[in-house]
Amino acid sequence: MVRCSLERMSEKIHTFAKFGDAGHGGITRYSLSPEALQARDYFKERMEKIGAVVTYDDVANMYATLPGSEPGLKKIVTGSHCDSVKNGGNYDGILGVIGAMEVLETIVAEKIPHRHDIVAMIWTNEEGSLYPPAMMSSGIVCHDYLPAEIAKNFEYDNMMKSVSVEDGVTTFGERLKNFKYKGDKKNRLNPDDYMCDFELHIEQGPILEDEGKIVGIVDCVLGMFNYRINFSGQAAHAGTFPMNKRRDALYAASQALCYLHDEIDKLGRPELVYTTGEILCHPCVHTVIPDFVEFSLDVRHEDPKVLEAVRKIVQTLPDKEWAGCKCEIKLAWERDTVYWNKQLVNFVQESANELNIPNMPIHSGAGHDAQFVAYVIPTTMIFVVTKDGLSHCEPEFASDEQCTEGASVLLNAILKADKLDDVKRD
Repeated sequence: MVRCSLERMSEKIHTFAKFGDAGHGGITRYSLSPEALQARDYFKERMEKIGAVVTYDDVANMYATLPGSEPGLKKIVTGSHCDSVKNGGNYDGILGVIGAMEVLETIVAEKIPHRHDIVAMIWTNEEGSLYPPAMMSSGIVCHDYLPAEIAKNFEYDNMMKSVSVEDGVTTFGERLKNFKYKGDKKNRLNPDDYMCDFELHIEQGPILEDEGKIVGIVDCVLGMFNYRINFSGQAAHAGTFPMNKRRDALYAASQALCYLHDEIDKLGRPELVYTTGEILCHPCVHTVIPDFVEFSLDVRHEDPKVLEAVRKIVQTLPDKEWAGCKCEIKLAWERDTVYWNKQLVNFVQESANELNIPNMPIHSGAGHDAQFVAYVIPTTMIFVVTKDGLSHCEPEFASDEQCTEGASVLLNAILKADKLDDVKRD
């Protein structure tokens, strides 16, 4: 068993943290931004220094390839993204890039023989923070292999028209056109040239920490759906319209939200998670009774039967009375549970055990580029514990030592895969 270098990992972690430093321990590093360019330049510099060949595809995904001893074999790829949410942390996404870099650097430093080309990768615009949607470039690259209901959301032309949430004018395509690392479509990840994919990531939740584990052996990305639920009432003056005559859309929405929580909790599924993270209120004036309110409902679980049980509860809303307001529901997004390749999961499990790193099986509630890649080639993920389970915020943290343990598991799992001529699809 081979261990990665704590010194090199620390150097990379703390260097990347400078690119987009938000001043409070975290970063803002939007895709295709000057800060993202700095991160990519650093990636390219380090990878070329060890003899890797760096190429780019037409949506600016970057591939650093360390040639193997048997050129006819398919490549093994590992990586993640370098973009962040606004005022995000120093680990989400970039840890997977750092871990991929460390795999290649360790192989070179330790002169580890390997048959396959091994590729460290940066995916473009995973977060979708500046140019929605999230997982944009993996959605584009994997488009032809995705289920139709997902693929329709990632049509290339539509993605190029995605407009900046900051200025409301600049499109992703315009920004991409002159980006330094825009390359050729022929360089995209594909099933003819690539054998399998590994992605290292922070957990983004408290489970590993609560259980005293450092590494999570991820078996799937949970299925989910997202509904938009709206209520239409009647606007009127807040000071003059009697309470018994009101059709207050916000009051109606609040009733429905409480109803949803009560009914979903009755299912008795503690592992089921659901969230209302977005609310729109019109006209949103303190002297006016709201006439329109819309809120989101995000629901996630592994079992499609449980998701369907929640869906049936949601679908009852339009038929109920909500403070005299009309209720409408609309499905905004859904995905099935994506299971990782069992052979690759076993390689991760074996590697963690052989390295004596405390570990446990775990699901991913969050989405990742890897879940789209899984439709193209066999794929798996590795989680690293995060302090207090925090992510997508500046306090997001994993120690250098914990990150290095995760990278070591990644390296050894890849070396196990390297012994194979190919990985069978489940």
